Amino acid sequence: MDRTLVQEFARKLFGHYTSGMLTLMVDIGHRTGLFEALQGGGTSAEIAERAGLDERYVREWLGAIATGGIADYDAASRTFTLPAEHAVCLTGTSSRNLAPGSHMLTMLARHVDGVADCFRKGGGVPYSDFRPDFTEAADASWRLLYDGLLIKGFLPLAKGLPERLEHGIRVADIGCGTGHAINVMAREYPNSTFVGYDFGADAIDRAAAEATDMGLTNAHFEVLDVTRLPSEPKFDLITSFDSIHDQRDPATTLKRVAGALAPDGVYLMIEPKASSNLEGNIGDRLTR
Repeated sequence: MDRTLVQEFARKLFGHYTSGMLTLMVDIGHRTGLFEALQGGGTSAEIAERAGLDERYVREWLGAIATGGIADYDAASRTFTLPAEHAVCLTGTSSRNLAPGSHMLTMLARHVDGVADCFRKGGGVPYSDFRPDFTEAADASWRLLYDGLLIKGFLPLAKGLPERLEHGIRVADIGCGTGHAINVMAREYPNSTFVGYDFGADAIDRAAAEATDMGLTNAHFEVLDVTRLPSEPKFDLITSFDSIHDQRDPATTLKRVAGALAPDGVYLMIEPKASSNLEGNIGDRLTR
């Protein structure tokens, strides 16, 4: 046994544990507004007062993120600062704010016991057990991305699609979650009609409520198992954003999508850059 390799792997393993704990700290900072309060710098007491939070807890949080390299700490003045380059990724309402993505780890951690039990007994953890946690985590991860990138980044990837949307077409989003993508598109393209489908009634309720708040008359939402997506009437555009890999039966879902598209219809799908073959996901292959 190569002791050096053992030590290298041990350091790597503890690095994973540390990263997981720091992700939870990012989640706390995002939920409580601490990153925004930290932008002004200061002592733990000053930052706690600015955020309206308990100093003792803020002090421990600051210690964790400073040790993890997220914030800077000056021992002489006992002050903490958030570098501007870090603030770009942790604050604000632009799509560059990555802090909301931390919710996903927090959500999944709550279900480790149930999933571990499935390893012993088989079966699965029903989707209902993950709600509303999953609904909230998915919304947090994608809402700012839709706001910043959907209209100017995602849709133009399909040549001529923005122009068709401006003229007026029928659009469906499958696995729409809280429906923010549909509502953003419906606001931008009032001549088109939009429908969002999702299995979670809680998500659909939130989607419909947001559409009402936004005054949209061209967006509606339905609770639907998308493996039963109707083939008629046809859609000119069907979208799915990070949802196909979450389906119990992705192949059937995609067949339904193909069957529901008009002859000149477009299917716009965004998914993680991963391979169906394990060897394609190991090491640095995903960056090639």
